[in-house]
Amino acid sequence: MKDSETVTSHEKLNPASLSFFRFYMLAFLFFAANAALTIILPLRSEAAGLNQAEIGLMMGAYMFTCMLLRPFAAQLLGKYGPLRVMKGLLLLHAGTLLLFVVFGVEAYLWLRALQGVATAFFSMTMQAGIVEKLEDKDRAQGLSMYTLFTMVPTLVIPILAIQIWENANDLWFTVLILGLAVLPLLIGYSVDLPQSTVQNKSYTLGDMLRSFSGIWRSTPLLISSIVMLFASCVFGATATFLPLYMVSTGAASAGLFLTIQGLVVILCRFILRKKIPSDGSWSTWLMAGLLLSAALGTQLLSLLETIGPFVYLSAVFSGFAVALLYPTLTTYLSFVLPADSRYVLMGIFMSSYDLGFSLGGLAMGIIVQVSSYSVMFMICTLLSVVALVLVVLFRQRMEAGNSDRSVVAN
Repeated sequence: MKDSETVTSHEKLNPASLSFFRFYMLAFLFFAANAALTIILPLRSEAAGLNQAEIGLMMGAYMFTCMLLRPFAAQLLGKYGPLRVMKGLLLLHAGTLLLFVVFGVEAYLWLRALQGVATAFFSMTMQAGIVEKLEDKDRAQGLSMYTLFTMVPTLVIPILAIQIWENANDLWFTVLILGLAVLPLLIGYSVDLPQSTVQNKSYTLGDMLRSFSGIWRSTPLLISSIVMLFASCVFGATATFLPLYMVSTGAASAGLFLTIQGLVVILCRFILRKKIPSDGSWSTWLMAGLLLSAALGTQLLSLLETIGPFVYLSAVFSGFAVALLYPTLTTYLSFVLPADSRYVLMGIFMSSYDLGFSLGGLAMGIIVQVSSYSVMFMICTLLSVVALVLVVLFRQRMEAGNSDRSVVAN
């Protein structure tokens, strides 16, 4: 039997099954580490004397490394299969977290980059497993539930991390990181991942370059990547500088803000998971609404010192955008991209998310240094508006996305 036939003959699972619940728990534990470090590392770095640009570079290294390695991760998925890739990346993840306990601020840049390596492989592997293991009609639900559990840590971990920081308790920081290093290993080795994928081949450098050139020939891939780039830049700037902004002004609690945002994300991804199109169709007005919500969120943040407690409305708007933008675009592309190069092309799309998130820390950190947090968040608002305009302008081409499938494949 051919490998492709072996893959397609895998038993399809239910996104609410016990087997998939292990998927979700693994996602929760893996991303809980980043939720903790996103809060603690900027605070530790600022206390050690780093400026905003240096903090932005350090935090941005995580997603920048993700961006570089996504397509390579997709290549290894085709060569070795999701199961073998998962076992290796979990060992790397555990080792990196242990190094955060051992080393100080001077090593954070390189450790964040190493953490990004593990994340690039993890997210590609998990999403490949979901696409391979679910029926087409359940794909949006599965991706939405997976991304939901990647966001659940933002509901509880920020408050815990801020408590650890405020109490200057290095022991509890060590216990937290050790737990988040070991538990994913225990669960990850029993996750029901396929041993191979439809894209069951190794890509040469030429194949990779041809796949990259496909982004210019496919309007759905190009516009989705640009929209994700702008939106993730906004998300990255918020994640990196929100705690520092709120601590510096004292006008609101970063822990409460992130908890509200995390709760909105979780509720939206769970309640609205069946509303995300799971047939390759494109909803212009859904995307426009999400980008408008992102713009309102950052605009309220820019007015923090004026509106005071009303800034928590920003967490609601931002949470709605964070909840649905990524799973909607990912599900759409998983249908309209050609199956034999799907994961490499999706890796390119995911790289746009990583690049944007990285720039949100790096470029916006420079803007904060030369202006202010308020100006930086106003620029984030403009980025969301530009993405919204692109979605409306290219409405017809995006809605005809399936017709581009053969173009990208050639």
